[in-house]
Amino acid sequence: MGKVLVLHGPNLNLLGTREPEIYGCTTLSDINRMMAERAQAAGVAIDFFQSNHEGALVDAIQEARGRYDFIIFNAAAYTHYSIALRDAIAAVQIPVIEVHISNIHKREAFRHTSVLAPVVLGQICGLGTDSYMAALEAVIRKLAAKEEKGDAEA
Repeated sequence: MGKVLVLHGPNLNLLGTREPEIYGCTTLSDINRMMAERAQAAGVAIDFFQSNHEGALVDAIQEARGRYDFIIFNAAAYTHYSIALRDAIAAVQIPVIEVHISNIHKREAFRHTSVLAPVVLGQICGLGTDSYMAALEAVIRKLAAKEEKGDAEA
């Protein structure tokens, strides 16, 4: 049906042990496994990439062009200041859903602003790991609608 890239930014490799009062006890592997199971059930191909390095994430976004239909992206701290990631998202013209485990709008003032928000399809935050699953459900529905529309035009 479609292909999705899930990008995880800095420090998300520490999920499960990093500030569990904010981020919970679910690990990044757990999140990837849950998403992979749901994607497989929906007939959607899904790949995952995590990096603590801004340039590696920029490279992943650029390399996604022509290969993926959607990107689900938790840019973590880069959300608030990475113009390089913002510009990469704008350049590739792949719909991106920005995801955050915590509600960035209820945290420190510097976390309230997303420089990515103006160039992404939407933002989901504050639902814990369900933020990722909500983004995946939205992608699955959009891919199904696109496929249905394509079939109707055939």
